[in-house]
Amino acid sequence: MATDYDTPRKTDDDANEDSIEELKARRNDKAASSVDVDEFEQAEGLELPGADLSNEELSVRVLPRQQDEFTCMSCFLVHHRSQLAEEKNGQPICRDCAA
Repeated sequence: MATDYDTPRKTDDDANEDSIEELKARRNDKAASSVDVDEFEQAEGLELPGADLSNEELSVRVLPRQQDEFTCMSCFLVHHRSQLAEEKNGQPICRDCAA
């Protein structure tokens, strides 16, 4: 939608000049137009596609930790040796956790 920047705009002084009756009428119009909807009831009927995963099985091949990998004792993720930052009390810590 195009905006006409040459039209006069309302200032704060103009907004204060609105009568109390006009403001009450606007408030009543806004209140009448709103609909009281219970969000829980509305979401109850909503079903996400693919949401039922109860019969699904994951088929992921898990590899044991390799010779050049370590498990960070802070985040418990397996990282390559190049990510080793330090060892605290003999426990390896990755660069992300050490930062």
